[in-house]
Amino acid sequence: MKIGIGSDHGGFELKEHIKDYFEKEGIDYLDYGTNSLDSVDYPDYGRKLAEGVLSGEVDKGIAICGTGIGISIACNKVKGIRCALCGDTYSARMSVEHNNANIMALGGRVIGKDLAIEIVSIWLKSQFQGGRHERRINKISDIEG
Repeated sequence: MKIGIGSDHGGFELKEHIKDYFEKEGIDYLDYGTNSLDSVDYPDYGRKLAEGVLSGEVDKGIAICGTGIGISIACNKVKGIRCALCGDTYSARMSVEHNNANIMALGGRVIGKDLAIEIVSIWLKSQFQGGRHERRINKISDIEG
């Protein structure tokens, strides 16, 4: 599995921390930027990441901005993306098991680095349960048109 990761300046430091975790764990990833603390616009990086997931360039994505809110909204504007903002391990697991989230958003300024790694680890290990949840995911797709 290959994971895409992208952030704005508010999520840059957490993105780099997660990349270190990926390196240690041997997790294949693609960094969609940004590459510094210089101010940038989160929709640009959310869109790049979302398009990478949709194209199959990466299997799943992790999006990070200061709160995780803005970049999650941007990712969710891309048809076919189900981006879940997660601040705890339970939400991370449920976002995959019940919602089949293909991108997870984190807030670089609101979540500690150690907790972020726990959340990422759980999210990557979780599997979509299908069944009644599949029907609900299909209804979400119907809303997209």
